[in-house]
Amino acid sequence: MAAVAAARAVSVGPGLRDLKRTLPLVVILGATGTGKSTLALQLGQRLGGEIISADSMQVYEGLDIITNKVSAQEQRMCQHHMISFVDPLVTNYTVVDFRNKATALIEDIFARDKIPIVVGGTNYYIESLLWKVLVNTKPQEMGTKKVIDRKAELEKEDGHELHKRLSQVDPEMAAKLHPHDKRKVARSLQVFEETGISHSEFLHRQHAEEGGGPLGGPLKFPNPCILWLNAEQTVLDERLDKRVDNMLAAGLLDELRDFHRRYNEKKVAENSQDYQHGIFQSIGFKEFHQYLITEGKCTPETSNQLLKKGIEALKQVTKRYARKQNRWVKNRFLSRPGPSVPPVYGLEVSDVSKWEESVLEPALEIVQSFIQGHKPAATPVNMPSSETENKRSYHMCDLCDRIIIGDREWAGRVWGGAQKNL
Repeated sequence: MAAVAAARAVSVGPGLRDLKRTLPLVVILGATGTGKSTLALQLGQRLGGEIISADSMQVYEGLDIITNKVSAQEQRMCQHHMISFVDPLVTNYTVVDFRNKATALIEDIFARDKIPIVVGGTNYYIESLLWKVLVNTKPQEMGTKKVIDRKAELEKEDGHELHKRLSQVDPEMAAKLHPHDKRKVARSLQVFEETGISHSEFLHRQHAEEGGGPLGGPLKFPNPCILWLNAEQTVLDERLDKRVDNMLAAGLLDELRDFHRRYNEKKVAENSQDYQHGIFQSIGFKEFHQYLITEGKCTPETSNQLLKKGIEALKQVTKRYARKQNRWVKNRFLSRPGPSVPPVYGLEVSDVSKWEESVLEPALEIVQSFIQGHKPAATPVNMPSSETENKRSYHMCDLCDRIIIGDREWAGRVWGGAQKNL
């Protein structure tokens, strides 16, 4: 309780203007279901901060249950930003749009002597706020829609053809990307088309900046305080299953029916539905597609079977997404090479009955140390060196005619017996 009491006494405000230079940008990472929003709200209330949502689906209006938005009451308890402000029919809202708006918000919050708290599960959105990593398009020459349409055009092409073209203009980047990874290959081609320089050259220039690294440029804000909420996988899986059940009890199906009727029914009739862009790619919407389009048009038994199938699919894809989020944290935050890598402080959230002593108290102590310009007593998460070093080199296996990306994966294939059975 000591940290909580201290936090109430040390709420940042005009009386602490001498600490303005050291005010941290608090960032809360973690898989879905770990309690990120809860911790953000608690920190925001106790420290007088403001919360910036970094969730690519929560920016859209609608689908509040399936995207797990904080309630209106919670938003009144602490100022929240970047939630429900984009029309759901907009399909070209990008990470660049998010970065530009959220960065301005962070600077405004700092200017008012408050602490910005970034929280969300879209980790590449968070990366865009921490590091100078993104290539800007040329708005005076290319509108946003045109940029998005061009990217979509590229992704429709054959992966091997795209990779061949990338090899011609950017062989270094092509050597790091698998032909099947069309999104990344298309993005690298798009960088060349929009800027006139190769993607790898752009990254080299960022690396050469003071504080730059292989994955991007220097930190955008000087004092980031990063907290990572982590739970045992079996515990998290059970928690996520229960959360889906709670969403259903809260009216998830009615929300999906209403949204489908207003925004997607006509698209389905025209066979133009798109679950790859905008809010329509939300986890949960496409899983109930068959149920929604056949409801009232098939037998009750068939409808019930499709409903059960949708519920099970939602549970499975949510658990897979949680694993993907944790891999991203490990690969892009804990294993990030270069000098501009802030420490990440882990908080164990498996036992929610011990939330205050295991999560809230340690989090407050860490943030308060940053505010006061001291090194926290807590030890940052440390990844073993064997886990952090894995060059994304391109290897061609002649025996099985497969492309392997990554030195560690290649070594495992050569020495781990994968080829002995060929």
